[in-house]
Amino acid sequence: MKNLIQSRSKRNLFWHCTIWLIVFLLPFIFRSEHSNYPDKFVYLDTVTKIFWMSLFYINTELLIPKFIYKKKLVFFILSQLVLFCIIMLIHGTLFKFMIKNSPFNLMFSSLYNSIPFLFTITVSIVYKYLKDNLKENAILKEKQAENLKTELSFLRSQISPHFLFNVLNNIVALVRIKSDELEPTVIKLSSILQYMLYETDEENVALTNEIEYLTSYIDLQKQRFGKKLNTQVSFDIQENWHRIEPMLLIPFIENAFKHGFSNIQNPEIIIGLTVKNNVLDFSVKNKFNENTQEIKDKTSGIGMANVKRRLELLYGEKHQLSINKLDGWFDISLKLNLQS
Repeated sequence: MKNLIQSRSKRNLFWHCTIWLIVFLLPFIFRSEHSNYPDKFVYLDTVTKIFWMSLFYINTELLIPKFIYKKKLVFFILSQLVLFCIIMLIHGTLFKFMIKNSPFNLMFSSLYNSIPFLFTITVSIVYKYLKDNLKENAILKEKQAENLKTELSFLRSQISPHFLFNVLNNIVALVRIKSDELEPTVIKLSSILQYMLYETDEENVALTNEIEYLTSYIDLQKQRFGKKLNTQVSFDIQENWHRIEPMLLIPFIENAFKHGFSNIQNPEIIIGLTVKNNVLDFSVKNKFNENTQEIKDKTSGIGMANVKRRLELLYGEKHQLSINKLDGWFDISLKLNLQS
């Protein structure tokens, strides 16, 4: 953030110096050799531009915020008149010093300098309003981005414990039946936790890493349910270079295993994922008992609610999510446009 501010300051300084240099050099660049305008007057006008430059910065940095922003227009006008009088006083002194053979006419000089004076005031007001408006918009966008990051971080922090509680319940079940699968299950859990703790802090992760994470989770659930649950998994990744928001798909799979087994004859879960032509096509189907009124616990629905919110925040119109219940099947279908 500090480097960004410094970069903007240097860029602004460069443009200010460039524009003022052009303003000062214009009379010399376009001055014809046959011009009747004496060199002394050209030099005097050039020196006078220093006053217009000073007026510009006095207005933008002090007088406009102090008077116009606070709706004290009369004080602003009076301050401009005072500055114009001071400028003309100095201008007259310089005139007598630089152009000794010509009398100084205050009325003519005032009329002559009133045009650049009014132009400077106008430019300073427009510049100040535009600058502050752009700054305000930049701060607003930054706040919105920070709020988005905070919200996404909060959503992830909700998903991670929910998933962990379910996996620990799986391990408890394996301990109770003294299964030989306990050791590989703990190893898989270790790799999953490593992924959750050290890789999911990034804005996005490699799609291949996310699929490995999903595979490990599914394997853990297969170890838990064994042959009691028919699980069909099909991953067809033709484009493995894409990146994706971490832990975005797991709530759908987690939901299927949580609700697709109890009080169901011949329980079955079908998971499919394909990536082709920059589109991720993900589907999860599980049988459910329409006659069973399930009692929800405190964490029920956290994952599903959060993933919907995350999809809205991150992918907007680049995603299509449909959730249907039909003929005893709970069907989730998600399409993501992975093209940035």
